[in-house]
Amino acid sequence: MKKVLFIAVVVLLGLGNVNAQEVKFGTKVGLNLSNFTGDLDDSDSKIGFNIGAFAEISLSDKFIFQPELLFSSQGAKFEESENDFSFEETLKFNYLNMPLMIKFAASDKFALEFGPQLGFLLSAKSKFEETFDGETFSEEVDIKDSVKSIDFGLNFGASFDVSENIMIGARYNLGLSDITDGEDGEDFNVQNAVLSFSVGYRF
Repeated sequence: MKKVLFIAVVVLLGLGNVNAQEVKFGTKVGLNLSNFTGDLDDSDSKIGFNIGAFAEISLSDKFIFQPELLFSSQGAKFEESENDFSFEETLKFNYLNMPLMIKFAASDKFALEFGPQLGFLLSAKSKFEETFDGETFSEEVDIKDSVKSIDFGLNFGASFDVSENIMIGARYNLGLSDITDGEDGEDFNVQNAVLSFSVGYRF
């Protein structure tokens, strides 16, 4: 983890060979609608959030490289009910994500963006609540050992400059790697899928 944080700091703050006038820094915060794709059935979206920092590095008049470092709350929900029985489980995954975005300035204010993302798992918990015959039982357990520590995906999105300093954006993260860390030989794949909306402030 120390090595990961060191790399992140270098990417965001090093930039020693880039002219300072071509680099801008900022912070952003937003809403996540996360779910899973793959071999899990009937999962529902979970609401979470993202917060972090970014840098904008001008490559040309039209292209900008935007590395980011984001804390992201993700996961999914499962619900089941029948007669006097109901069950609800919420999977809560926290990641330190590192998107490496290329932005194309389609106009002075509007940009399209695309790029890979590395995610480093910080925590993974399962909270479930079961109700049977009027009695309710709930518990939260740590499942980090069952989830892979590194996630990889691709981001697609767009951003709009409301003003010189304020921008809004929407992005979809398509998970490409299996996040389950089960026993060898298990043919079971699950990927992250996150739709996010954010507001950023450029310094």
